[in-house]
Amino acid sequence: MARSSNPRPPQRGALHLVVTDVDGTLTDADRRLDPRAVKVVRDLEHRGIPVALATGNVLPIALGLYRSLGLTGPIVAENGGLIYHRDERGRDVVERLTDRRVALLAFRELQAAGLPVRRLFTDRWRESEVALEPTVSVSAVRRALGRSPVAVESTGYALHLMEKSGGKLPALVRALSYIGRTPAECVVLGDGDNDVAMLRAAGFGVSFASASRRARQAARYVTKAEFAAGFVEGLKASGILD
Repeated sequence: MARSSNPRPPQRGALHLVVTDVDGTLTDADRRLDPRAVKVVRDLEHRGIPVALATGNVLPIALGLYRSLGLTGPIVAENGGLIYHRDERGRDVVERLTDRRVALLAFRELQAAGLPVRRLFTDRWRESEVALEPTVSVSAVRRALGRSPVAVESTGYALHLMEKSGGKLPALVRALSYIGRTPAECVVLGDGDNDVAMLRAAGFGVSFASASRRARQAARYVTKAEFAAGFVEGLKASGILD
């Protein structure tokens, strides 16, 4: 069970970075950025605490948010299929970690099976996976794919098809390695099933009253508040935010 009743935060100085999902964490229920979350991430960056994004969104959307918010941590995009960071010379680096052709083949298998699957509008910009509108259940998609080498994950807003080697946690581990950090040194905030592995690996995992059941169970702290208000609450519970 998730530990939500005032768990003891790690010792001061043990947490060095914040990793957050976007939709449902930095936003309100309608997926609009919440000014309270914007203020907090800017304050953290001003104090020298990097904020990283780990999102199912395509990289152009994530990078736009990253620059608008003034973030300095890496980006995990497309549910872990892509990572973005800046190298020692300050150059932009993008790495693709999974093969989209595997996901496209799985999508065609779902169509052939007669499932009413539709790709997201933003899927035209994806490089490493396929994202579907949540018109069918995860279990129905998994049954139709059988032993396909594809993982199926839900964000609550979309279904993601990706090579089984993918996911947010492997991508986060790789992205953090470039700055000499690990998930155990991070506060991780997420609300979807695709955040579960990250939440378990985090130094302090935060999920939300508005999150999926699996995300709540994986977190060290579950907020009483929903969405961006929970984001602020969770950071305070971690001790990284006064």
